[in-house]
Amino acid sequence: MGRKRKSSPAEDLLDLISMLPWWGGVALAIVSYLVLRRLAAPVPMMQTQPGQIGQMVSGIFKQTLAYYGQFILPTLCLIGAAISAFKRNQRSNLIADVSASSAVNVLEGMTWREFEMLVGEAFRLQGYQVVETGGNGADGGVDLVLRKDNEKFYVQCKQWKAYKVGVEVVREMYGVMAAHGATGGFVVTSGRFTDAASQFALGRNLKLVDGPALMKLIEHAKSNRTAAVKTDVNVKTPMKTKLTAPSRPHCAETMVQRSAKRGAHAGQSFWGRVAYPSCKGIRPFA
Repeated sequence: MGRKRKSSPAEDLLDLISMLPWWGGVALAIVSYLVLRRLAAPVPMMQTQPGQIGQMVSGIFKQTLAYYGQFILPTLCLIGAAISAFKRNQRSNLIADVSASSAVNVLEGMTWREFEMLVGEAFRLQGYQVVETGGNGADGGVDLVLRKDNEKFYVQCKQWKAYKVGVEVVREMYGVMAAHGATGGFVVTSGRFTDAASQFALGRNLKLVDGPALMKLIEHAKSNRTAAVKTDVNVKTPMKTKLTAPSRPHCAETMVQRSAKRGAHAGQSFWGRVAYPSCKGIRPFA
């Protein structure tokens, strides 16, 4: 799979910020602006000794960088936050489209980038924190880094349409996991694995996920998330019991709910006549 080469530090920074949640980019924008604005504040001029000229020039240079940086860096952070929000929406749409599709080759019709985003979202729905490295990090071609319960997992995505994923890829992934101290790892493909690859993964903390298994993973993750949302709504929205106002026995006129304002029963509710206090008939509230 082809990888995008970074051409400038600004692009590297945008990619880094876009890996964070969108609100993380917004928070960085605010913090960077406040810090740089303080550093860019003019310093009162003082009489300079000959030996302090270099220090003064250095201070002016730093102040100038902070002045322009207070506008440039927050802007980059906000752009990164917007990219993060766009990618988050794109991942959600991918999950929805794949789940709703009945085509057997729905995974094969994706680009390698879309496939990585889909896999990342499937793990995110299972409660993992996901960082998309795109294979450009120092972790030997790892596409996703997962974290859950203080444990780290590596994921390598292989959207290979014409042939199966062989044992060489799986063996290499296992070596990267061991070298970087990962708790476990996953090799995910839209196709299949060779028998040798499956045999190598047996008994190791490395799981192989082929196309059909990935589809099941997506459905399972979506089902768990939907069930969690419904449970949360049921817990936070208790049912209210509708109370029926009684009528006074002597005149059969409907009573209304009132609250005692003073006395031994202050704050307690009771049923009273609409004509109260001309009619002081009451009934206990239950």
